[in-house]
Amino acid sequence: MFSSPGAIAVQIGPVVIRWYGILMATAIVVGLWVGHRRAKREGLPADEIISCAQWAILAGLVGARLYEVAFNWDYYGQYPAKIIAVWEGGLAIHGGLILGPLVGAWLAHRWKLPVLRGLDVTAAPLALGQAIGRWGNFFNEEAFGAPTDLPWRLYISPPRRPLGFTQYEYFHPTFLYESLWDLLVFGLLVAWLGPRLRNRPGALFFCYLGLYSVGRFAIEGLRLDSFWLGSYRVPQLASLVGVLVAVVGVAWAKRRAASPAAR
Repeated sequence: MFSSPGAIAVQIGPVVIRWYGILMATAIVVGLWVGHRRAKREGLPADEIISCAQWAILAGLVGARLYEVAFNWDYYGQYPAKIIAVWEGGLAIHGGLILGPLVGAWLAHRWKLPVLRGLDVTAAPLALGQAIGRWGNFFNEEAFGAPTDLPWRLYISPPRRPLGFTQYEYFHPTFLYESLWDLLVFGLLVAWLGPRLRNRPGALFFCYLGLYSVGRFAIEGLRLDSFWLGSYRVPQLASLVGVLVAVVGVAWAKRRAASPAAR
């Protein structure tokens, strides 16, 4: 576990704006904008759905941070003040994918909004937001993979190299791999799966979950900063659960759409 203050974009006196924060804010704003447009296009109450999404994003950030802290307690237990230092990085997306959608769905149900269609609206914006947000890892020099000599290798400065790898200069840019994968998922959801699953509420969201999980499982095998549970990488275990939930969820959504009660 390495922690740094994060790359500074702008500093005016005591006011410091870091690249990680800029990328996270950009991801959220772009995601909400795309989600609002998609909700309006689907004839849904866009403003209300985006209000749910804002609370879901906040819950997702909390969940992502708690997940990160829980699996790095050896570090955060020694430096508890760092727990709230989210501008330094350290948001585990699986924690966000657990808490965020649950809070969003609960609020949508409470506000009498179409829960499954609302989740579908958020699927593509989630993938796009993740693609943008991953670039915060570039500026923080984190979430990189094993040493490599490939042409697209990423230089990592000596203080940021993990123990046992200090002799290497270049590493797999796994943040970039995940960003590109998320962009591909975004394109598939918008251009191919969206039109085909329009009459199966919930299926598009579960497809997003499954596609993201497949890519994350593959990319995680290259990373040097994985959380471990015994001899298993926790993110890969979480990705397997994500794929399972996605397969069951898509089957359920299709069966639900075909039942007379859903018509």
